[in-house]
Amino acid sequence: MTRGDAGGVLPLAGTFTTKASPTPIGPTPEELAAQERAKRAKNLDAALKKYAATVPEFSVAVLDNKTGRRYSYRGAEKYETASVVKVQVLACLLLTAQDKGRDLTSTELALAKRMITLSDNDATTSLFSKLGKATAITRCNKRLGLTRTTVNSAWGLTRTTVDDQVKLLAELVDAKGPLDEDSRDLAHRLMSSVDEAQDWGVPAAARTGEDFTVKNGWLPRSTESNRWIINSVGRITSDGTDVSIAVLSHGHTSMSGGITVVEKAAKLTRQYLKY
Repeated sequence: MTRGDAGGVLPLAGTFTTKASPTPIGPTPEELAAQERAKRAKNLDAALKKYAATVPEFSVAVLDNKTGRRYSYRGAEKYETASVVKVQVLACLLLTAQDKGRDLTSTELALAKRMITLSDNDATTSLFSKLGKATAITRCNKRLGLTRTTVNSAWGLTRTTVDDQVKLLAELVDAKGPLDEDSRDLAHRLMSSVDEAQDWGVPAAARTGEDFTVKNGWLPRSTESNRWIINSVGRITSDGTDVSIAVLSHGHTSMSGGITVVEKAAKLTRQYLKY
């Protein structure tokens, strides 16, 4: 109110209202999280590109099995598999037995164990032939969602991508996928029991106390002046982490040099994606 000259109280001439300032509208928590993921992926792209300029060709992919989100660097590039194709053979063996409503025979189980834990080539050839060779594995791959993998009659020369490989790894643990619980459990047991001399690659990104599965491939390629194909696929799990990782590479002058590249690529994904 306002006082007049005579000291009386004058009525207000009108009603005054004050508009509240509009509440600032910022990004939602989900949008902030998406922005952070995009930033991490961009930084990882830059780190991998910088590293790739100094070493032979490689690709890497990471699939978060909890969220379904995937990161890939050169994800559609094709590489020869060497022995990582043995995971495809194992998955096909399990699917074939499921289709017939039976468990693996003792012979099949023994061959599968040698194929995965020791990377035994004779065991792989036996199972590959028994299943129906490239045609049969191709049919199984289609059921597993592998769209960019071409199976070769010489199984180690099958061509694939890191995107397909993390898809395959995810199918080995997906309760809604084509593999039943017993098949998934067996695949996990075998891939978590590889010979100690063969647990390099993806496991380099695991922290103390975390579990991992792995299957590696290595091959001096005659068509590349005996330079090495070095590949690693696997899964890392803990209370807060469940990721599938694939690293494919070739052109290395030595096996040990290739392993260094594969492990560095895997560790960079963890450093930047923070899984």
